[in-house]
Amino acid sequence: MIGTSNDSVEDAIRNGMDRVSQALEWFEVTGVRSTVLGSTERFQVDLRLGVRAAA
Repeated sequence: MIGTSNDSVEDAIRNGMDRVSQALEWFEVTGVRSTVLGSTERFQVDLRLGVRAAA
């Protein structure tokens, strides 16, 4: 799972987790990157997620 944000690393993590929030059990940040495009900074995080399997 990859989360992105133009605001912060924390928002990138939240955006990635929101995609699976109903079944999320745990998460681990496995990578952090940032790019600067002109005056805009973009953050990207790689997330390893543990989710509940539907019974």
